[in-house]
Amino acid sequence: MTDTTLIIVPAIPIPAFMAGEVQSKLAYVDENIDCARVEPDGSKIQITLKPSAGEENTERITAKVQDVVTLMVKGVIQPRVQILESFLDRPVPNHTDPMPELMESQEVSKEGRGIYTLGPLITSLISYFESRFVELADSFSAKRYRFPTLISAKYLDRVNYFSSFPHSLSFVTHLREDLENIDSFAQHTHYEGEGLNASPDSFSKIEMLNSPAVCYHWYFSLADQQLKSEHLVATAVGNCFRYESSNLTSLERLWNFTMREIIFIGNGKHVLEQREIGRQRMTSILEEFGLAYQVESANDPFFIGEFRKQVAFQSAFQLKYEIRASLPFSGKTLAVGSYNYHQDFFGRNLNISLPDGSPIHTGCIAFGLERMAYAFLSQYGLDKKQWPVAVREGVQ
Repeated sequence: MTDTTLIIVPAIPIPAFMAGEVQSKLAYVDENIDCARVEPDGSKIQITLKPSAGEENTERITAKVQDVVTLMVKGVIQPRVQILESFLDRPVPNHTDPMPELMESQEVSKEGRGIYTLGPLITSLISYFESRFVELADSFSAKRYRFPTLISAKYLDRVNYFSSFPHSLSFVTHLREDLENIDSFAQHTHYEGEGLNASPDSFSKIEMLNSPAVCYHWYFSLADQQLKSEHLVATAVGNCFRYESSNLTSLERLWNFTMREIIFIGNGKHVLEQREIGRQRMTSILEEFGLAYQVESANDPFFIGEFRKQVAFQSAFQLKYEIRASLPFSGKTLAVGSYNYHQDFFGRNLNISLPDGSPIHTGCIAFGLERMAYAFLSQYGLDKKQWPVAVREGVQ
């Protein structure tokens, strides 16, 4: 059996600024899609189907692709990108993708789609970067926390996560507490094809998921409380999980990754001030890293039905800025960190109030550790002699 390729001309023209967003969502249109590509100018869509798809499915899949384009593109207005810092022209010595060398040297080993183990060099590099982020957290006297990998479905529902990001969820379950069920699983279950051959009926109702972000845990721990302090700040590092289907690519997009966050709670003015102070302090750290990057306004990867509304809202109120590092080998950039302001969203939905009774405002500064290391190696390679002094001396 061979792959089938569909060439689709979108019924509604896709603006160039939306090409990447539409492409990322097409991976979720149908399980028969192996990969999807939108031309940079938005004029054409190429869909490669899995060999098992069958020609009888092409018309149905084409219709679904057109539906997604219509939902995302119709009436969309290009958001104004605000650039706060631009150091993309900072000279760097490397212009090749480090991934082949990382794989060959076993510094990176692929365990599954979007799942990699990391070797001593890249682990030491990540540890150094994180130590600098902890120094930034300490400059705010942030209290250190440890959060679990699992996160409550009950609380995620309260903050509308299921409607905003359903496509990226990773669910956790266990076998139903039934002796016959457990015994049958033990005797008959094996990995077949692309997963276990066990019946879905063998598993429990879902109470927990793998956590998609670090800061949520702190907000959930404060739910339904009136705080005694007007301002709080915390920091934590944790495993995060965001499923991205066929978009999972090398260390750029991982299913399981780690984030270090600095989290602010207070009134709106205070949170925005802290976020800005954090950005300014981070500028000197990134300069020591020698990183070629830009800080620009951005939006979260909302699902299709929520996309236009939520992106317009985030853009209007400048709620999110990303640190986008240059990937010289591709001419593109990669988000390695972000500065976020949630307004009183978590305060209202989780019933958390300040001493005066008003809902808390929240914000965070977040760093993707694997992405930061990958972007750095894309710019400086694996030879430490080429690294900036601060990084070379800081990596043990």
